[in-house]
Amino acid sequence: MHRRHVLSALAATAALPLASLPSRVRAQPGKPIPLRFTLDFRVTGQTAPFFLALSQGYYREEGLDVTIDAGAGSVASITRIASGAYDLGLGDISALIEFQSRNGDAVKAVYQYYNRAPFAIIGRKDRGITADFQSLKGKRVAAAAVESTRRLWPMVERKLKLGTGHFDWVTTDFSVRDNVMVRGDVDAATYFHDSAISLFARMPQAELQVLPYASAGLDLYGNAILASRRLLAEQPDAVRGFLRATHRALKETLANPEPALAAIKAREPILDLAVERQRWAITRQYVAGAETRTEGLGGIHMAHVGRQIAGVTEAFGLSQAPTGAQLYDLGKLPPLSERLVKV
Repeated sequence: MHRRHVLSALAATAALPLASLPSRVRAQPGKPIPLRFTLDFRVTGQTAPFFLALSQGYYREEGLDVTIDAGAGSVASITRIASGAYDLGLGDISALIEFQSRNGDAVKAVYQYYNRAPFAIIGRKDRGITADFQSLKGKRVAAAAVESTRRLWPMVERKLKLGTGHFDWVTTDFSVRDNVMVRGDVDAATYFHDSAISLFARMPQAELQVLPYASAGLDLYGNAILASRRLLAEQPDAVRGFLRATHRALKETLANPEPALAAIKAREPILDLAVERQRWAITRQYVAGAETRTEGLGGIHMAHVGRQIAGVTEAFGLSQAPTGAQLYDLGKLPPLSERLVKV
């Protein structure tokens, strides 16, 4: 189903008052509160801290019985939470802006996991691609039709004053993007930087140039922990506990990723730890961005949020924009003193 159809189909559900939505979270005396958490995609090193928290019993210590399931993209994560099928999940802030514009704030961000979105274009150096976005002029760039990296490219164009039509898009399915890069059918392709490990395994990184959107001066937040408005209203302590446990595991993974990598290996034995170690090394750059020195892990700078809302609203052609207060509920975060990190 096309993402716009999915979002539209959820409009009625998101607009319902809290009392009319199904309640899955039931606290029973002496028993942990069950919470279902959906990833945005597969189990990989990108989300290893969640599995460390699960395997080490950090959620149990908070009185929670947490189940973590693989996802099918940020839009699917948001709709799963809005429908009541899941209580929390991981999803992209730009996708949440679009969802709230169309459907209201049934889903809110409660912890900013990626301090910067890992959006990037990766090009072949033998095609003249350099660290300068100007080098993409006239090139062929592969991307899936609906992915955020492609849809938000106009923000880079405007920021760098490149003008429209700087290069030619080549619509390509995710599953064959690496192939067209390796064969040289295109000059570059869009990626989540930490998802490009599959490409790096097939082409020497020395032959590739990574152009992160962040290097264009865009302050875009990426995937955040999302929660249903109902959960926030009915079980605020459960949200606090989930964030405390997850934050604890994230700080430990930033200090030493090996126990977290072992946890995802136990969950998915097919994973290659060397690959996932390399993936996490990229992910941590976006999770513990420079801004976390002042705003802390999980925090945001509201001025940056405002610019992202305005940019996404224009790029996606939205008729109305949510406010930062509608997008985020950060009142359940651990104290700032516990979230500040050195990067």
